[in-house]
Amino acid sequence: MKILIPTKLDKAAAASLVAGGFTVVQDESASIEELVAAHPDASGLIVRSEKVTAAVIDALPSLKVVIRAGAGYDNIDYVYARSKNIDVMNTPGANSNAVAEEVIAMILAAYRFVIPGDVTTRAGEWNKKQYMGRELTRKTVGILGLGNIGRLLVKRLQGFECTVLGYDHFLSRQRALNIGATPAELEEIFTTADIISIHVPGGPATRNLINADLIRRMKDGAMLVNCARYGVVDEDALREARRNGQKFIYCTDVHPKDAAAIQPSADIADVMLPHLGASTKEANKKAAMQSASQMVNYFTNGDTSCVINAERPADLNSAHLHLAEMLGKLCYNVGGCKPIRKIECTFYNNLRTYRKWFTPWILQGAVPSAERGLMPAAAETSLREHGIVFKAREPMDDKLYDDAITLDLFMEEENGEQKITSVRGMVVDGTPVVSRIDAFDHMYASLEGNTLVLRYTDRPGVIATIGQILSTAGINIENIVAPRDPISGDSLAFVKTNIPVSEQQVITLSRAIASKLAFSLSM
Repeated sequence: MKILIPTKLDKAAAASLVAGGFTVVQDESASIEELVAAHPDASGLIVRSEKVTAAVIDALPSLKVVIRAGAGYDNIDYVYARSKNIDVMNTPGANSNAVAEEVIAMILAAYRFVIPGDVTTRAGEWNKKQYMGRELTRKTVGILGLGNIGRLLVKRLQGFECTVLGYDHFLSRQRALNIGATPAELEEIFTTADIISIHVPGGPATRNLINADLIRRMKDGAMLVNCARYGVVDEDALREARRNGQKFIYCTDVHPKDAAAIQPSADIADVMLPHLGASTKEANKKAAMQSASQMVNYFTNGDTSCVINAERPADLNSAHLHLAEMLGKLCYNVGGCKPIRKIECTFYNNLRTYRKWFTPWILQGAVPSAERGLMPAAAETSLREHGIVFKAREPMDDKLYDDAITLDLFMEEENGEQKITSVRGMVVDGTPVVSRIDAFDHMYASLEGNTLVLRYTDRPGVIATIGQILSTAGINIENIVAPRDPISGDSLAFVKTNIPVSEQQVITLSRAIASKLAFSLSM
């Protein structure tokens, strides 16, 4: 089989593949389009930042697998690849240490004026007084995201005797402390930290996570380092803060595209690099060896554990997979969006056979910002990295729920105790429905579309109040289910609306009926 490597990847990958009996064509001087045009018979493709578009995929009719030598894979059209029955993999963790060390390098470069000091000294200047720097030692450093990179950064900072604050919504307090970081909320970190380093996933859930309010909280002269993803920091808010006289240091290594251009951060960044986080010989070799190993195992052993665009078994109804994701999202919100410590689920009747295939869907429903499209094994790894224990239980023989799913989330309260939130659902006439939320049973309400959920002390007139407020806002009720729990004396209004209910409208409704729980979802 022929493997194409159109990138500057350590030659160890090619050597390993050749030793495994593969034919390898590696050419970093040619574009990916030129290389695939010259070798249309290739079965495998290993890339770094090269764009694997639909056109590239179509030019390789024998292509079976694409491996991204790195963690992110947004440069690959993995959805189109799936439509062509092509698997896409990444190599998670290969670049983590390189990025952690880059953060240290950027902090020191900014603190000690390494870049302007070099440029001006070469030009014959002597700006010793102008470049009075600062020391990293004993500074307070806030790390947003304690995944692979964040944890390594904690270790690297230990030699500088730093106080490390860590923000990770999904890690328990004790687990964060074990890593070496004191758990803290975003507001606390931005108020107290001398340096803030970002290591959260990109995507809609974290876009402009670092907003104007957080930026205003930063200490005078504080440093913000973004080696995560472009778009996580609201750079317009940074510009406005600097125009208003706020003093800070901004270092970034991420941009809209990995290409030559005047980058949008150029006017605001004190230190900026061309996405060099993974650009070390060591990381390159590690990613090369990992991608080669995955390629060999894929073709010789059928190993698909790192595939990120997995397809369900042909005889598993996709509606049940979407049900699992919707139940996860619903349960997370019912529980108050608290950190999840454990997930337990039960699959009834025919679904028991396919238990492992539901893990990625439960992950991406219950855990905001989680990677989508993971294979079951990779999803289980992701859950462990989030500090979540995952268990698929055997159903009790005396409970017959047809092809149903029960999902229990164990969430950590502010006092350290755990709260269990439980939901059950099934697919009815092709539509995912929820049949139970905690003690509120026999609901059978559709999960699709726009949903408003309100829990309140049962009494006459509440439904009328809800309807009136929604009507005044121009929102039509398409369906409403309001079961009552006789033990607590509460009712739960599960309201389907024609358009989404805004956050402010939810607050208005909650105040009007003195609700104990109020949120809206669109699924």
